[in-house]
Amino acid sequence: MTHDVAVHPLVSPWGRFGLYTFFIDAPEPAIVDTGIASSPAEGMAPALDALGRRIEDVRWILLTHGHIDHIGGAHALWELTGRKAEVVIHEADATMLRSRRAHVEEYLAGRGGFVDDPQGEAQVTAAGDAVISGEMEPSVLVKGGETLSLGDDVTVSVHSIPGHTPGSVAYVIDGQRSVFVGDAVQVHGAANGFPGYVDPVPYRTSLEYLRDEIRPQHLYLGHPYRTADGVPYGVELDGELAQLALQESLDIEARISAAAQRYLQQGVRVTESAYSPFAWVAKELGYEGDPTLEPAPFFTTMHGYLTQFTRTLLGQDKERTGDG
Repeated sequence: MTHDVAVHPLVSPWGRFGLYTFFIDAPEPAIVDTGIASSPAEGMAPALDALGRRIEDVRWILLTHGHIDHIGGAHALWELTGRKAEVVIHEADATMLRSRRAHVEEYLAGRGGFVDDPQGEAQVTAAGDAVISGEMEPSVLVKGGETLSLGDDVTVSVHSIPGHTPGSVAYVIDGQRSVFVGDAVQVHGAANGFPGYVDPVPYRTSLEYLRDEIRPQHLYLGHPYRTADGVPYGVELDGELAQLALQESLDIEARISAAAQRYLQQGVRVTESAYSPFAWVAKELGYEGDPTLEPAPFFTTMHGYLTQFTRTLLGQDKERTGDG
């Protein structure tokens, strides 16, 4: 590659927040993640016009994972390209693109079991109806290890980095170590102040892989995740700052893991606390945010540690009994 491919963040409004997607200005242009239903028309199209580019010319829609604020605008963006763009997602998260109901099932199977809100299912259902522009079949399913050609000598390699979701992936522009990770690098979380991931073991392994193997020169985050002091990192991190965000993500995961393991070994206890049944963990970590605020990362992550702990106990039982 003779020169770096330009990358432009595109910010789309969502209430008091902005949703970030990224435009890869390649011969076959790509957009990484799609925000919600309104994002392509209200955020991406005007931003591309300002760059002298046209949304109709986008040929690749690269989805880092299946959460609604990343895939919600996929169908709308695909329509704006004349249905010509290839829509890429990991096979493990593809059901989130195919089905609005899959988002409700994810809620009920995880964090919803800890949120004392009888309207929770209805609210998640309504959110999916409102912000997912359409159910659709992806045109390209990936597992990790693939290389996508964006024309001429521009290629993007796909890397599986599960943990935040089972199908989280990193897209790397080959030759310049520009790495798009969606929400797979959480640091201390976003405005909610707590990192969210469904499975802690692969989350940590994925962070180590990014730090030690990929070694991003340019790291693009799905949200402006924050330091321990609540200061946003921003979404474009270069060089040493990228490595710092990865290391800090590992450090906070280790703290959460240690607190969770100590607590779970003592036995889960239901209390009147809003953080129940993980109030002791919240207290030890000094977490005072709203644990029910969607997407409820506190309960999502604690459910991950509880599931991991239960799997470990079941494995030990099988070893003792000779089953399995």
